[in-house]
Amino acid sequence: MKIINDIFDKKRQLKAVFEKLDQNITSSFLLRKFELPAFDAPFHFHPEFELTHIKKGEGQRYVGTQVEDFGTDDLIFLGSNLPHCWISKSLPEGETVEATVVQFKRDFLGSAFMELPEIQKIKALFAASNAGLKISGKVKTEILTEMGLLDEKDDYQKLLALLKILGILANSNDLKPIDPSFSSIKHSNNETIRFQRVFAYLIEHYREEISLEKIAEIAHLSPTSFCRYFKTLTGKTFLEIVNEYRIQYACQLLRKNELSVSQIAYESGFNDVPYFNKLFKKMKGVSPLGY
Repeated sequence: MKIINDIFDKKRQLKAVFEKLDQNITSSFLLRKFELPAFDAPFHFHPEFELTHIKKGEGQRYVGTQVEDFGTDDLIFLGSNLPHCWISKSLPEGETVEATVVQFKRDFLGSAFMELPEIQKIKALFAASNAGLKISGKVKTEILTEMGLLDEKDDYQKLLALLKILGILANSNDLKPIDPSFSSIKHSNNETIRFQRVFAYLIEHYREEISLEKIAEIAHLSPTSFCRYFKTLTGKTFLEIVNEYRIQYACQLLRKNELSVSQIAYESGFNDVPYFNKLFKKMKGVSPLGY
């Protein structure tokens, strides 16, 4: 049905890809601003750490194994090589979404920087960011103020402002891990690639029937080995994760209030409406109609 395209453009190919950032040799970090018809970058990863502020827009945010709604002023700090993407709702013609993104490498101030005694809290912050960190509360206001000034400073002041931002984050209690399971992955090349293949495929196809044989093939494992791998990775079964994605998508459709509950169940990937109602209430604590 057309509603899928009204919420998320199904033509987007959400395959995990390596993103090579063109580092300006005159700067130790990147500051980028986006104003676009939609956030439609693929599920991607890069060695740079990333601080992303959604200035305008709403939709679903995918970080590691997790999917959550996002809205205006979403502020996230992502660790190195943590797969992610933001998929925004479609907008009327002429309207845009906006974001500010700061990206830098671990050694952006030199390889010895992280060993300085004064930087140990920032080093701990970087380790925690392997799970992705959602920033809220008073610290969020502080960070957004500093980010707003970044492009108004000279190069030296920009560098000091980034260090100030990292210092604020490193001393904050208002950081919520998004996906602790990803940070527990053994970050060998092969395991990281396997993870990216599995979840990129899941993000693209969760509203369809996904056979165990197919997803195991994506992971280059037997079905039995895949079930063991996935449960170890996430603490949940593959079906539980698929259902979480589907229910989260159903919430987006319910908020638009344009379809019946049965239509939303089918659009979200459920063929059994009573099962959808039961599962929705179990996961959200309220019926779809109540939601």
